[in-house]
Amino acid sequence: MNTPFAETLRSLRTEAGLSQRELSERMYVTRPTIARWESGLRLPDAAMIARLSEVLGVDANALLTAAAKSDESPNVILVDDSKVVLTDGLSVLEEVMPNATITGFIWPQEAIEYAKITRIALAILDIELGSTSGLDLCRTLREINPRTNVMFLTAYAEYSLDAWSTGACGFMVKPITADSVREQLKNLRYPFMYGGTGE
Repeated sequence: MNTPFAETLRSLRTEAGLSQRELSERMYVTRPTIARWESGLRLPDAAMIARLSEVLGVDANALLTAAAKSDESPNVILVDDSKVVLTDGLSVLEEVMPNATITGFIWPQEAIEYAKITRIALAILDIELGSTSGLDLCRTLREINPRTNVMFLTAYAEYSLDAWSTGACGFMVKPITADSVREQLKNLRYPFMYGGTGE
């Protein structure tokens, strides 16, 4: 795994003359949390990155940039109960994000189980998933990992107001197109390197 954030944090902490324990005390987190950040196993959220920048006396943008580069192959999922939409959508996503690992799911529970063992950089969710709501799925995925970017894909534009209340960062009306994906990628709360044009 490429870990620019881990290397940057370790270097900045050392330059500041702080041990992991000393940094953890100033950050109000445990020492193992700092160790996980410095080993590349976990990434802090935006609030923690802002606090790190204050404690270490550095520009938050440097840490945010390092965090964005910390996945060579970010994981992107598309969840839609239509096989046709799923197949077409996966092709579009692979075109737009050639460096990403793209995985499709028809069943929301399978996406949840995948998210429990894989850090998801971006989840693109249909809002109507049979008996399950994509809005509820969004909330579950963000409980698993608050840094998961979520975009909604739906045939019904009237859902857009409900979608924003979930913490999603984008909304696309079907059919999914390369242009609509590229436009929504500009709005990511937690940017990542995906290898497409316009990064």
